[in-house]
Amino acid sequence: MGTEYALLVAPSANRVYTQSAPDLTRAELAAFSAGALEGRLGPATPRDLGGQTYLVFATEDPLTSEDLAVLGNLSSGLALYELVPGDLLRPIRTSALDKFDDDLITIPKYSGKTNENFTKLLLNVTALASAWAGDFGSRTFTVLDPVAGRGTTLNQALMYGWNPIGIEIDGKDLDAYAAFLKTWLRRKRIKHSADITPVRREGRKLGRRFDVEFTSDDRRLTFFEADTTQARALMKRQVADLLVADLPYGVVHGSRTSKGLERGPAELLSAALPGWIELIRPGGAVGLSWNTHVAPREQAVELLERHGLAVLAPIGLEHWVDQGITRDVLVARRS
Repeated sequence: MGTEYALLVAPSANRVYTQSAPDLTRAELAAFSAGALEGRLGPATPRDLGGQTYLVFATEDPLTSEDLAVLGNLSSGLALYELVPGDLLRPIRTSALDKFDDDLITIPKYSGKTNENFTKLLLNVTALASAWAGDFGSRTFTVLDPVAGRGTTLNQALMYGWNPIGIEIDGKDLDAYAAFLKTWLRRKRIKHSADITPVRREGRKLGRRFDVEFTSDDRRLTFFEADTTQARALMKRQVADLLVADLPYGVVHGSRTSKGLERGPAELLSAALPGWIELIRPGGAVGLSWNTHVAPREQAVELLERHGLAVLAPIGLEHWVDQGITRDVLVARRS
């Protein structure tokens, strides 16, 4: 029979996301099992225990401390228990990759900010689709967000101790992010250096870059103010392990290309994907979220496959956000 475990899903400040969280967490658990845990987790099913709904799954052998260090990074995992006879719950201590206090993620508040739990989920499932999924808890991934906004994904990558790279065309977003991060690092007394410098290629200014280097190790963050369709001109080839992007939803904001403001993700992907893909190492993974009302899944899959990416089967992450947005996730790998 093996060992049964019960996971309590964390509520979100966003009530709509809280309603979706159990189903999303089931899919995320399946991704952790298939990737970092070599298929050792059975499928998770909801079960009422003492008036609370838990996700219950089984393993043939008890989870090891290494397994628990991986599962401690579930985006909506609040608490994990071993389920013992009589529907009793024995608390299990988990650990996580987090290197900093969580206010790095929670302090920034701004219109259009992606839900923090979803940002973490998207980053997780992308890493778990890469050739290095088994090294989830030990590899220092380099993460590229080519539509970084004000840096929620960058901050989550920093929390994991990974190296983030962001690209955002709006200079106000870079300025706001740089001001926040420099203040936060000083307040936390984390030794670092930080600079904003212009980016020029062949005598032409492409934008600016914000660089942070951490004194205690080799980790660094780079944030470009530039047109993401020019991403290849900003960096060397194959600099990133993962590309994670929450694409414009085409409702209250869009994406800028050389033709102006575009209202859907398809135009952005068509223009930017060739450059983005050159920045990913072989074996690296791409995770994209987008609004299915403005681009059907089949169109997004066709675009990725046309550019040589192997798209994984749907993993059950489609969910309702609001009246104009149903969000889904595509995950693919570069061979």
